[in-house]
Amino acid sequence: MSNYHFLESFTFERGLQLKNKIVMSPMTTMASFYNGMVSGDELNYYEARAGGPGMIITAVANVSASGKGFEGELSVESDEMISGLKKLATTLKSKGGKAILQIFHAGRKSNSKILRGEQPVSASAIAAEYPKASEIPRALTEDEIEEIILDFGAAVKRAIIAGFDGVELHGANTYLLQQFYSENANQRTDSWGGSRENRMKFPMAVISEVNQIIDEFANRPFILGYRISPEEIETPGIRLEDSLYFADKIKNHVDYIHLSMGSYKRTSLNDKADIIPILEKFSKVIANEVPLIGVGSVEKPREADEVLEYGADLVAIGRELLREPQWVQKAMAGDEASIRTKISPSDLAELKIPDIMQIYLKAAFNSVMHFTTDTNQVIDYQNEVAPMEGFEKKL
Repeated sequence: MSNYHFLESFTFERGLQLKNKIVMSPMTTMASFYNGMVSGDELNYYEARAGGPGMIITAVANVSASGKGFEGELSVESDEMISGLKKLATTLKSKGGKAILQIFHAGRKSNSKILRGEQPVSASAIAAEYPKASEIPRALTEDEIEEIILDFGAAVKRAIIAGFDGVELHGANTYLLQQFYSENANQRTDSWGGSRENRMKFPMAVISEVNQIIDEFANRPFILGYRISPEEIETPGIRLEDSLYFADKIKNHVDYIHLSMGSYKRTSLNDKADIIPILEKFSKVIANEVPLIGVGSVEKPREADEVLEYGADLVAIGRELLREPQWVQKAMAGDEASIRTKISPSDLAELKIPDIMQIYLKAAFNSVMHFTTDTNQVIDYQNEVAPMEGFEKKL
């Protein structure tokens, strides 16, 4: 048995206990049915990885029909989804892990083709800079904003009924919760925009609604997490100081904060003179008042412990659990020599990765997967945005 700190158990304030400090990151599978219901391919994929991490966060699920961001996306927008979500929660928890459903609204990071002819919506009628072909969204009315807030609450009630142990609000990767906080996407002149406090109003209202639903309907420990992208690279846009301020404001209203970065060693993308790791900055601001999940290019066990040394309480691992579903088990057994940090395209099916996800990984994420057939130099995302962060630009 290894003596890594990430193998120690962890208990949230609400009483939810994890068998270890490893979290499986939410990763897009694109494998749900056309209407957002869970597929058998997804269940097989999660079952292969359910035995190791103390907590597994699902691929993102939309809370509203207008919030769908891509084909094959999981949905929690209607009661029809509950039966499939029950199967998903049961699969994730079958080997002692805890199941967290990540939920979101894509906002302007969608398009009329995905929305079956409907125009995407956002805080303001401003197209995203990435990808370049982004459509101009329609600015949400105040009534529609209130409806989406209620949609988040209804989604959480369904997650409780389905047997999940918590939900994570996806406020990162340039989706709607982030769009409202960003000066780039939100240039409203009413009470939902303008000042930083007003731009924070929508995510704070969603957090409040979700907490009310949890208090009313959860009859067991059920947690609320929030995922944050520390910076945007657009101008104007969210800067590190904005996100640290945001984290300080929400830390007493959520059960954990989860960063979204391509490297746990990430330093500021916008201020190259700032060499202090972002993870350390968030740890200082949070000041142990709420658990912090660190993430980004963790491949070897010693790196997971280094994330904890940087000030995180939990360690999220994504791509490495695609390559090595038995990562935690091998670390526990001291069998580190057999942990795969590269992946062969010919092994994807054996690793229970859905066919459509295989195509996605080979295309959009080829540069970050460490395929054995890739002859390009591995990119260090300490000072660059990674493909999964919502941008299409290298700095």
